[in-house]
Amino acid sequence: MDELSITGTTAAEIAASVRALHERGELRRGDALPPVRELAGQLGINRNTAVAAYRLLAQAGVVVARGRAGTVIAGLEAVAQEGYAADSVLHDVGTGNPDPRRIPDPSAALAGAIGRPVLYGEPVIDPALEARALEWVRDGLPDRDVRITVTNGAVDAVERLLAQALLRDDAVALEDPCFLASIHTVRLGGYRAVPVPVDAEGMTVAGLRAALDAGVRAIICTPRAQNPTGATLTAQRAAELRAVLADHPYVLVIEDDHYSMLSQRPYETLIGPEHRRYALVRSVSKFLGPDMCLAVAATDPETAERLSFRLSPGTTWVSHILQRLVLAQLTDETALATIAAAGRHYAERNAAFAARLADRGLTTEAADGLNLWVELPVEARLVADRLMRRGWLARTGDEFLLAELPAPSRHLRLTVHDLTEEEASRLLDDLADAAAATERAAQ
Repeated sequence: MDELSITGTTAAEIAASVRALHERGELRRGDALPPVRELAGQLGINRNTAVAAYRLLAQAGVVVARGRAGTVIAGLEAVAQEGYAADSVLHDVGTGNPDPRRIPDPSAALAGAIGRPVLYGEPVIDPALEARALEWVRDGLPDRDVRITVTNGAVDAVERLLAQALLRDDAVALEDPCFLASIHTVRLGGYRAVPVPVDAEGMTVAGLRAALDAGVRAIICTPRAQNPTGATLTAQRAAELRAVLADHPYVLVIEDDHYSMLSQRPYETLIGPEHRRYALVRSVSKFLGPDMCLAVAATDPETAERLSFRLSPGTTWVSHILQRLVLAQLTDETALATIAAAGRHYAERNAAFAARLADRGLTTEAADGLNLWVELPVEARLVADRLMRRGWLARTGDEFLLAELPAPSRHLRLTVHDLTEEEASRLLDDLADAAAATERAAQ
């Protein structure tokens, strides 16, 4: 780039110059800006002025700082999404979807959901749903003065929670490997993701401590059925993490208990009794269906007050018809029985598949959740390529990783609970054969 392209003598002028170059297409995604010292010399300004200009650009999302790699023009990077792959003729076993046959039929509840019209100025939360939500979150936040906010799903809740607490370029602790929607939300918000490794017991203590030392202002944690690994916090691990967080009571802790009513594991929490900024988010999409976009966020009063400003009537409130429909299903014994049976079904099917996979030499723990996190002896992408030739579309662990690893992932995330017996047997054989063939080829 021509050293005279950037102009200005104040931070605001320099930032405006860079933005103008970007808008005209003279600076494109990935282009490097001059180092701070070099820019200061070119423009005859103080180094601190150049630093301030780059900070303004980072806060506006125009650039990203990459440490020793310098400051580069930002862009929206493609992020993998949940769901079926578009236009694929392969049998997709990486969808992460619930079984539609296991979702309660909302037909009977629909009639009760159609009540009188709700008008501007009325409460944005249905009082009966609010009362039911308070009962629902008591296991996670006993004896706390919590407030309920209703949002358009868990991702909407997380996005709003981060927006009311953070500025662009603030650091957010994310599990690694991580839920795809969390990666997407943090990137779109212009925040910096700080990876915290996950093992069989959830977030690691050392990882959380390192993230706090790095200055994270928010933490997003999945207490059970972590996606993609299926890990669930144990009581001991949760206690250790709460002890680490005791010195950071104002760091916002967001717990995304997305699997909630389907989970076969007890709920453990990072949120200690003295923690001041927190949110427990529970959505209905896994057991009432992805199209039922509603979640409840149980938060401390200050966080709830900030969220309320983003839920004004007529703009961003959640439809009262949807609220009533969800309430009707959450209080219907038949629907609740269907949800409980679905949770047992997913657990049984995943456990059976894992056991049969172990018989073929691939040991996999059936943790919790809709998916299996299958560890392989070789690079997962190579195995996935061989599976494609046999008609399967599998998801590799690479899509879920945040940290730069020395080698590609050796995990597949598989959704197998809805396979027929014949399909499951064929996938088991094909997967074992693909792993063995890849291992032989590498020798």
